Amino acid sequence: MAYIQRGSHALRQIIKETNVQSHDRMMQPLFYACQGIRYRKLDVILTTSIEKLGKAGETVKVAPGYFRNHLMPKLLAVPNIDKFAYLIREQRKIYQPKEEVVQVVTKNVEDKTKEYEKAAYRLLNSRLVLRRSINVEKFRARSTKDDPIELRSPVTKDELVAEVARQLCIKIEPENLHLPTPLETFGMFDVQLQMPKSIPLPEGRFKWTLKVKIRGT
Repeated sequence: MAYIQRGSHALRQIIKETNVQSHDRMMQPLFYACQGIRYRKLDVILTTSIEKLGKAGETVKVAPGYFRNHLMPKLLAVPNIDKFAYLIREQRKIYQPKEEVVQVVTKNVEDKTKEYEKAAYRLLNSRLVLRRSINVEKFRARSTKDDPIELRSPVTKDELVAEVARQLCIKIEPENLHLPTPLETFGMFDVQLQMPKSIPLPEGRFKWTLKVKIRGT
């Protein structure tokens, strides 16, 4: 508001002090338009941002009537002439806050490798626990108590990926899991992980695995 109010006072003073001769009217559409002469479009400089028209300081084309009846009385815009253009530039230097330049720091390859390695070690040392319902019909049809208890619905690769993100807060892709067939029974499983070759395996390990335990609800 301070920008508009101070700008309004300065503009009124310039307009008041401007001595317009008859031959100058062809060069200053503001005064020519105010006397009722029709122009197709006028070049004006916006003193404030107006939705669907432009930002403060921009030069736009508007209808003479719109400028005369709406923009000029409220000092929302001024004619595109040198005196007004200079005034707008100086005011914007004083009152318009400077835009802050934000520098984006990109991570190098070494930093990303360390993040991958940290995530891989966390997966290796964690255990994913899933609760599932049993297949009642097959449970009753078991020949012995030692037979595996089958699930009502198998656990798929996509479900494991989702649970890793939910429980361990680690985002992996389906291709990071080697799961030829879904998990169909209760128990403990070692699901093989496909990790980049650049990540070294811990000593004594021959492959990356994720422990998955499936238990009843």
